Parts: sequence; structure tokens; C-alpha cells
Amino acid sequence: MLVNDSLLKVLLVEDSDRDAALLTRHLTKCGYELDSLRVENDEDFTRALRSREWDVILSDYSLPAFNALSALFLLTASELDIPFIIISGTIGEDVAVEAMRLGASDYLMKDNLARLGPAIERELEEARNRRAKRTAEDSVHASEQRYRLLFESNPIPMWVYDLETLRFLEVNDAAVSHYGYTRDEFASMKITDIRSTEHAEELLKEIKLIDSPLSATKVWKHRKADGREIAVEVTAHSIDFNGRAARLVLSNDVSERQSLELQLRQSQKMEAIGVLAGGIAHDFNNLLTVINGYSDLLLRTVASDSAFWSNIRDIREAGERAASLTRQLLAFSRKQVLEPRVLDMNLVVADLEKMLSRIIGENIDFRTITDEDLCNISADPGQVEQIVMNLVVNARDAMPGGGKLTIETHNVDLTEEYARRHIAVNPGKYVMLAVTDTGFGMDEVTKQRIFEPFFSTKEIGHGTGLGLSMVYGIVKQSGGNIWVYSEPGRGTTFKVYLPAVDAEVSVAPNHVDQPVLSGTETVLLVEDEDLVRKLAKDVLELFGYRVLTASGGPEALALCEEVDGKIDLLLTDVVMPEMSGRVLADLMLERFPHIAVLFMSGYTDNAIVHQGVIDADAHFVQKPFQTDALVRKVREVLDSSERGR
Repeated sequence: MLVNDSLLKVLLVEDSDRDAALLTRHLTKCGYELDSLRVENDEDFTRALRSREWDVILSDYSLPAFNALSALFLLTASELDIPFIIISGTIGEDVAVEAMRLGASDYLMKDNLARLGPAIERELEEARNRRAKRTAEDSVHASEQRYRLLFESNPIPMWVYDLETLRFLEVNDAAVSHYGYTRDEFASMKITDIRSTEHAEELLKEIKLIDSPLSATKVWKHRKADGREIAVEVTAHSIDFNGRAARLVLSNDVSERQSLELQLRQSQKMEAIGVLAGGIAHDFNNLLTVINGYSDLLLRTVASDSAFWSNIRDIREAGERAASLTRQLLAFSRKQVLEPRVLDMNLVVADLEKMLSRIIGENIDFRTITDEDLCNISADPGQVEQIVMNLVVNARDAMPGGGKLTIETHNVDLTEEYARRHIAVNPGKYVMLAVTDTGFGMDEVTKQRIFEPFFSTKEIGHGTGLGLSMVYGIVKQSGGNIWVYSEPGRGTTFKVYLPAVDAEVSVAPNHVDQPVLSGTETVLLVEDEDLVRKLAKDVLELFGYRVLTASGGPEALALCEEVDGKIDLLLTDVVMPEMSGRVLADLMLERFPHIAVLFMSGYTDNAIVHQGVIDADAHFVQKPFQTDALVRKVREVLDSSERGR
């Protein structure tokens, strides 16, 4: 163990508290008495260099907003002779050799600090010898050489500009590569040339107010050679450049980070709106179940020539329109129940093509471009049709004077790089459906809101504002993603990505409406909403069933202990206080193995579904239900249960 009686002044460039503590403990064990300071960005590092003398600098190679090469560059520019040792957990041999070439004293791995004490002793001795032998001219020459190497080799775009003329005096390779201007082009430009007029004026005001060698980091908009604007974090340092008052600028592109932050905020907002919409739809579904159900019963009992019959029919039709709105809200909130099948998207588009042509009208040039080798997808066919229909209608409405509308299908591979730049995207094989129009287009503000429920750019009375929000919910619940590209006056493209599957197309089930049949079996009806419970009881009793009712799971189990005779069917809501419908069903099946079970709910729940898909062994009826549909489903479940015995 090394023993050193002198105080060791250490500047740590490290963002990890744990790693910093590990280094100080190790140095203490080596016999050093420490006086240390930890920094993790260029501003604090520069300030620390000026604040006092240091014996050694120990630096991690890569920090979130800084790196060892940048620290080494700033150290070299300061003309201070301080041993600089890189300590990293990930640095490779090639990178370490390059760092040594650029002026680092040594490098060590964090998991092997045995050489740290001897390395510090060696570097301290060498530093003392250098200071003793080096002349002022040698110091200046070495400083200029290291400055040049670090400036050119730094991966962060950097430049030096003249404070008086604002002309670029020097740029590094990273700046040339990232911005796209040649060195000659940079040399002929001022720093205001890479900014918009508005930002250039703001920059000039800030330059006039410079009163510190180091400016605080600030985000600016810069223009690249191809005209694209990027967001950059800029830090500037005052320097003397060949006798000129100049500023050294480090420019870190944060465009991608800002894009991800924007996507995250948008995703969180949509999630919050979805939770609210789902809750509202659930409560309205219970009310609509009662309104529509009793309307059905009244239509059965009131004579069709009665003065009240047409009024009741109007109530029923209004209730059905309201139920359609709640279904769209459930689609947006991803709480609808899906019945997925393996589909060929090309066949879906082909089946809809004639109907779409009639909807679009003759003033729009409509065409489809499909990939002949398109992969299959697993999705609810009705919901996929809704996606196509809503996107096409939306495109049509954006072109009231006519235009071009194109539907395309393609196989696409979303790479890791793509997924990294897009929130909630998993890399893999997808089927892309694109709907493109040449209509009005949208600005950025509108694009940020188009998937919100009830947001619409159309006139009042033209649409509910739920079409695109429903598309968004269906796509997300189906495991896919949707992106929109649009510019005002240049049209819009919606791209829907649904996961590709390696399976054959499913045969569509043959749904045949069965007559509404009565029955005499005993049904245990469990529903926490009083009005819905009363309606279902009235309907089932009208068709001859014996109905026992309970407002929740515990009451239903207690009722089973008292009832005489057999209970043939458990008809239960899914989401109830105290006990869910699935838990109740499991307990009932333990006591009555032959009982049939039918679930009902206004929205999906993990008790009987996973990711919105019904369990294979679960029978389900969606609220708000039609009275005939409820009775037909009860009869179907009872008959299938009887056949299974």
C-alpha cells in the first residue's frame, strides 16, 4: 500500500455518486489524505479549474452532457499542467490509445483500480519534472498542439468566431460533418448566417451583453446546409485566438431528444384522456342499456298504430346513436372487446374498394397500390375496416374541390434505430397501410390534437370529432402504431403499422341470426347497477326465465346457499365493487361445476380479457345490449352448456 503524507487535491469528473465514492475510498486506502471536488459538466469543470490548484484530474470517459475529451480540451486550453487520468467502465483499447495520444496521462478500468495509486504517484512526479524543466515557449507550443488535436478530434461540433466581426475563424471536423457546410463555406460566413432572422437578432443582443468568460448553456435553432433546422444546446467560452478576442462554441444537437420528449408528453396526454373517456363511456353504457332496453320492451308492448309508438322508436334510435358514440370512446380508450382473426390487408382493402369509390365521389382520383407479397396481420376485421373507412372519409373531407387519394400497403421493417426515435414502437416486421390525400394539410398545432376525442377542424354539424380518435385507439389496442405527415396546402399521409404474423388467413365465421327463444331455466343475475339489473330481470322474465338477482358477488354467493333447486346460468357484470365477475364465476364453478356463465360489461377488463381479446372459454355480451341480443345469447350459452355435459 502506498503511503503519502501530503494532501492530494483531486478534481473528479464523474456523474455517479457511487463511482466517485469508490474512487475516494480507494485513494484513502492508498494512504492519501484527500481534498476533492466532483463536477459533471463543462461549466462546473471550467469554474473548478480557475478556482484553485489541483494535483490530479480523474475523469470518467462519457457523461450525459460532457465527456473526457471535452474536459481534456478545456484543460489544454487553460494552459494548466495537471495530470489527467481517464477511469472508465466501458472505454475500449482503441479509444484509450487515442485519448493518450491527445494528452491523457493514463487510463484505468473502474473494475481494476490496483494501478491507480502508482499511476498518480508517477504522474505527480512527472508533472513536477515537467514544470521544473519546461520553458515558457515549450509550454505554449505544447498547449497549441494539444488544443489543435482536441479541437479537431472532438465528436461535438465546435467552432471559434471573432467577437468583433462574428465571422467563423475555425471549425472542427464534427461541425463540418454535422452541419453540411464545407470549411471554405464556413470561412465565408458569420455565425448569424446559420440562424433564422429572428434568432439572429436575439443572438446579436446577447453578444452585446456578454460579461462573463463562460456563457450559460442555452438552446438555439441552427440551420444546416440543406435548409433543415435543428435544436442545439450551445455553450460558449471567451478565448484569445491569435491575438483576437474570440469565442469558442460547443454545439450539441438535441433535436432527437426534444422530439422524444414531445412524443412522450403527447403519449401521456392521450393516455390520460383515454382513461377519462373510458370511464365516461362505461357510465353512459349503463344508462344507455336501461334507456334502449326499456325502449325495446315498450316497442314490443305498444301497438304500432299508437300515437306513442313513433315517439318510443325515436327514443330508441337516439339511444342507439348515443351507444355508437360510447363505442367510439371505448375504441379510443382501448377498452373495446376485440375478436381478432388472421387477415390479409389487401383483401380488406379490395372488399371495401367499391363502397369507398361511392363514398369518395367522382371529383377525386382514387387509386390503390398494394404489395403483392404482403404479410398477414392479426386483428379484428370489423375494426380494421373502421380504420380504412375513417381515414378515407377524413381524406375526402380534406379535398372538397377534388384531388388525389391513394391507399397503399407495404411490408416494412421497423429497425431498432427507428424504435429508438419513436415512443412506444417495438422493432420488427409490420404491415403498413398508408392513406394519402392532396388536400388542405395541417399545421403542427393541429397535428398535435387530431387524435383527441371531439377535436375537429370541420364545421359544426359535420362529424363528431371521434373518427380519428377511434382509429388511434383501435391501432394501439391491436399492438400497432399510427403516424401522420402533413404540411399546410400539401396534403396529408396517415401511416398505420400493424404487426405482421406468420399464419394463414382465418376463415370468417358464418354468423346466422337465431330466432329469439324463450326458456324456463333459472338465471342468477349479478349486477351492481340497480337500473341495469332491473332491466335484465324484466327482459329475461318476459321470455319465461326464472331470475334471481344480486347486487354483487358476496350477495350472490349467500343467495346460492338459500335457493331451492338448480341454478342453470350465472349472468354477471365484469367490473363490480368488492368482487369481480371473474372471481365470482370461479367460486360458483367450484360449488356448481355444471353452471353456465355469461359475462356482460360496458368495457374490457383483465378479468375476462387480455389486451382487449376475450378469453377463449368466456362468453360475453357487450353493453349496451339489445334485449333480443341478450336473450339470444342467454339461450345460446345454456344450449352449449347442455350439449357439453
